[in-house]
Amino acid sequence: MSILVRSPRVLRPLAVASAATLLLATALMTMLAQPASAHGSVVDPASRNYSCWQRWGSDFQNPRMATEDPMCWQAWQADPAAMWNWNGLFREGVGGNHQAAVPNGQLCSGGRTQSPRYNALDTIGAWKTTSVSNNFRLRFFDQASHGADYIRVYVTKQGFNALTEPLGWDDLELAGQIGNTPASQWDQDTGGVSIQIPVNASGRTGRHIVYTVWQASHLDQSYYLCSDVTFGGTSTPPPTTPPPTTPPPTTPPPTTAPPTTVPPTSPRPTTPPPTLPPAGACTATYQVTGQWAGGFQAEVKVTAGGSPTRGWSVSWNYGNGQQVTSSWNTTVSTNGTLVTARNVSHNGTLAAGASTTFGFLGSWNGSNPVPLVSCTTTS
Repeated sequence: MSILVRSPRVLRPLAVASAATLLLATALMTMLAQPASAHGSVVDPASRNYSCWQRWGSDFQNPRMATEDPMCWQAWQADPAAMWNWNGLFREGVGGNHQAAVPNGQLCSGGRTQSPRYNALDTIGAWKTTSVSNNFRLRFFDQASHGADYIRVYVTKQGFNALTEPLGWDDLELAGQIGNTPASQWDQDTGGVSIQIPVNASGRTGRHIVYTVWQASHLDQSYYLCSDVTFGGTSTPPPTTPPPTTPPPTTPPPTTAPPTTVPPTSPRPTTPPPTLPPAGACTATYQVTGQWAGGFQAEVKVTAGGSPTRGWSVSWNYGNGQQVTSSWNTTVSTNGTLVTARNVSHNGTLAAGASTTFGFLGSWNGSNPVPLVSCTTTS
């Protein structure tokens, strides 16, 4: 009888190869299991991808998801990384010009940022909702303690149908916001910091979308987050514990193709063009879009006259001690009570009748009336 002895020199390469394969798989799943630590998201009412991760992150291969939670199912099938990276839905270098960077119909994916990772979040359908009252507090979790230049919370107008319509900027109304708030002023949480923003969405009933724009303070980094809610319920205080960190199973995601939802093809309604001011002139309208104790946000719309412009400036006087603290889409200078806002490189050239907007955050004490504004152009 002969005995076969397997040489250690043969076994050693096999063992090394097996160990390398195991290490590679472990590293891959570790990367998927741990979202990037430098970012954040809305956790109550949860953003779409964070909500899907909460419900299915530890059970994402369960076939029940397809029937019990079909919108999350199609998102998981399209790209599981959108859920693992629930805190990474951002764009850089927007410069505050959010409507130019994020087209209508692509708001929930941040203008298909990092495409195709977050594209499925724009899919129209019956996303699971959180029941809230008309006055509630939105909780934002900042995993890396960046703080905020500002956070703006919008809510869809009454009459918008989230089950059949793509979300556009003109479907939204500002319902809550905070201005520049360093992370030191946020609430301390395990793994980061969080802050609550009061939201007033009076007059809403039924299904709606809450849309949050977070301008992080460490870079020109803008986050765009959709949360699905139902108004008419009772709102409970946001939890004080940080988001869970349950890792996913070590098996790969299923490969079944996701169901598709085709958005309607009818064009968005349009409004007639405004009456033009005289050739060579421009007009400006000043609007306070939000106000809180000691602070406010305003937006100014500049409209060219009957001929194109190469630049513009808008001026007004504050008579009650107001001050501009930060701005976007404009360069602001002050001289006593006089404030002058001038175009920046990308919005100075306007065709006849064309418009652009700029905005700013300010401080006030006592009263904050809308000032008279004047507009001049460079033709």
